[in-house]
Amino acid sequence: MSLNLRGKHFLKLLDFSSEEIRYLLDLSKNFKDMKRAGVPHRYLEGKNVALIFEKTSTRTRCAFEVGAKDLGMGVTYLDPTGSQMGHKESIADTARVLGRMFDGIEYRGFKQTTVEELAEYAGVPVWNGLTDEWHPTQMLADLLTIEEHFGYLKGLNFVYMGDARNNMANSLMVACAKMGVNYTACAPKELQTDEEIVKIATEISKENFSTVKVTDKVSEAVTGANVIYTDIWVSMGEPKEIWAERIKLLKDYQVNADVMKKADEQAIFLHCLPSFHDDKTTVGQDIAKEFGLVGLEVTDEVFESKQSKVFDEAENRMHTIKAVMYATLF
Repeated sequence: MSLNLRGKHFLKLLDFSSEEIRYLLDLSKNFKDMKRAGVPHRYLEGKNVALIFEKTSTRTRCAFEVGAKDLGMGVTYLDPTGSQMGHKESIADTARVLGRMFDGIEYRGFKQTTVEELAEYAGVPVWNGLTDEWHPTQMLADLLTIEEHFGYLKGLNFVYMGDARNNMANSLMVACAKMGVNYTACAPKELQTDEEIVKIATEISKENFSTVKVTDKVSEAVTGANVIYTDIWVSMGEPKEIWAERIKLLKDYQVNADVMKKADEQAIFLHCLPSFHDDKTTVGQDIAKEFGLVGLEVTDEVFESKQSKVFDEAENRMHTIKAVMYATLF
């Protein structure tokens, strides 16, 4: 299937049809095959992209940089010290300047309104590398990883466990609804997904013959699940003082061996990373020292198990982001 997405922004999956998402996934598979076979694919030779990062990243930055260079493009990275955006220059003015110099702009930061404003004024495709509300590039990598393992998407049972108010839970709910995957958000009542997003996703899921559910009951949610997904309990930009509160609320929603045993025998575990599954990071060490916990949202046993596909998922960020850039620029 071939669709024309040239010039389209990639800001959230709500802006894309199921057919367009399918096209991007198929395109990602093609790029992955070419990458692994060593087949050159410098289809965007001579183009240049700007990467604006207000929030740091490993996977997103590397995926965009390597993907762009594989496609033959030049890359300019702008961290908060490398741009006057929002400080001495407005977002709109920055967008109009960069749009005269670059063929595409990626933004990873805080407000969804920022990436929306960049898209409004840039005159070139703008891609959302992450905001507090949405994380669409991660969704394509997640969907591709699931499909690679099972061979299909429609009808699978997907469970997200943890803080269900964040960008990952919002985005996963919409992504599953768009692609006919049965979605369950499993979270304490204090941390459940915004009702408006649930309502929107539910209507989309009906069109694709799937379901959307929100519950605080772990056993009910995970029994028979095909995919168990979680994220860190305190998101980037949130104060470290809330760790105690989050641990108290979420300790019963940890993905551990008992949870995986209740899932389907062939179930996989996914995580967008980074993950606090051990005490080999400074944050992990601080948490272990203060709260006596080694492994937070997921245990090391699950993270390192054969069911864990987190590094396939991380690699797929590159292939799917490459597909987004190519589809919107070619």
